[in-house]
Amino acid sequence: MNEKMHSGLDDIHQTTQVIAGVVAAENLSTAQELERALNSQDRAFAQALREINHVREFVGTPENILGNSQTKHGEIAEQVEVGVRRAQDLLNHQSPSATFEGVGRTAPVDYRIDGVDVQSKFVNGLNKNLSSVLDHMKQYDHFGRDGSYYHIPKDHYELIQRISAGETVEGISSATAQKVQQQIRNIEQLSGKSFNEVVKPGISEYADVQQGKIHETLENHEKGLDQEQKNLKESIRLEHQPSMEAMAKVALQGAAIAATLKVTFKIYEKYKQGKNLFTGDFTSADWRDLGVTAVEGGITGSISGASIYALTNFAQLSAPFAGSVVSAGFAISELGRRYMAGEITADQLLDLGQIACAEAAIVGISATVGQALIPVPVLGAVVGTIAGRMLMSLCKPFLVKGSTKFQAKLEANYRQSLAKIDHAYHEVINQIIAKYELLGELTKAAFDPAKNTALRLQASIALAEAYNVPQSEIIHNIDELDAFMLS
Repeated sequence: MNEKMHSGLDDIHQTTQVIAGVVAAENLSTAQELERALNSQDRAFAQALREINHVREFVGTPENILGNSQTKHGEIAEQVEVGVRRAQDLLNHQSPSATFEGVGRTAPVDYRIDGVDVQSKFVNGLNKNLSSVLDHMKQYDHFGRDGSYYHIPKDHYELIQRISAGETVEGISSATAQKVQQQIRNIEQLSGKSFNEVVKPGISEYADVQQGKIHETLENHEKGLDQEQKNLKESIRLEHQPSMEAMAKVALQGAAIAATLKVTFKIYEKYKQGKNLFTGDFTSADWRDLGVTAVEGGITGSISGASIYALTNFAQLSAPFAGSVVSAGFAISELGRRYMAGEITADQLLDLGQIACAEAAIVGISATVGQALIPVPVLGAVVGTIAGRMLMSLCKPFLVKGSTKFQAKLEANYRQSLAKIDHAYHEVINQIIAKYELLGELTKAAFDPAKNTALRLQASIALAEAYNVPQSEIIHNIDELDAFMLS
């Protein structure tokens, strides 16, 4: 029985380490995707800033700007409109929607947005601004009728909208308001369209594009881009953080891997018994045995995948250490079942459990201390101490009434190993045990045969809520689980 038991534990270890490798590859792929996405976002931000700098260079040579000192803001407004729009588009990985390309500097069109002609009118005063639009419409009888439109200062547009709605606006006389309303009707009559289709707000307010304030305006736009960049990068990080969807993915992968490996091991076992799958030696009982093996493997693999994913992403354990912890958990679960069934003694449980946990202890030491060397005479005691501590933790579900002697023996063995270790290496043990216990009772609960499916489901819901997973993304019952798996 011991040989068969050892073989079974070896199968569990091999399968779990394969799944740990898959989880490690998945985590590495996610990390690489995150790095690529962040680098791409940094490049987009650099392109956006270049657009703002183009505008800054333009306004930095006022002698080259059209108009006199009272009207230069008109061409400045055009540069800001196009430059800021292009910057925002590039920051969001979109093709620039605004351009001066193909537009003459003194043409009836100032720039194009999404391929549509736009004329910018930044004139001081609401009535003068609307009069300028009407004059342009009369001069160019297609403009404002064929989809082209006008941009006016954002603050002017907002005031016009309030006046159009019949509001009394502070600082605006009733005579001015009546004239604005008349001009709105004239624009609509001349264009055959609604005012809002012909006249739209620009990015800037009238004061923003004046020569005395333009540099402050550009600085504010840069600050806005910088804040948006931070928000976008945070969104990228959130998109690539550990998730229930990714956990479900590796759980499915683990189920497929474990089912395949367990069936392969079972076929080989039967082959050693003289039954060849490919020569028709299998009976219906053998096929049923394979089916049960596949289901058991799928369940084991699913739990392994999800547990290793949680341990590597939420508790920051390395994949090999997480895989070893999970395989040790399965091993102790099986040993505990046999102990409770009377198939093995407490001493056998202790000895075999110590062996099962030793591999996880060795991997944990390697992952934690790195290049630090532990003398060979001390190494065995360190491994034994960590394995004993893990064994004490994983065996608790099987310690029923009357097993106080066994529990005392577990603790005595642990303290005996600990006493053999120099104080200098206690810190190594504390580090590894701290990593192992980062998720509290999660590992023990995962392998506790006394917990039924409903209790495990409630525990998983509590864990998801602890990590602030949205309720809409949490699976609350078997029906929701079935729907998710079949979607």
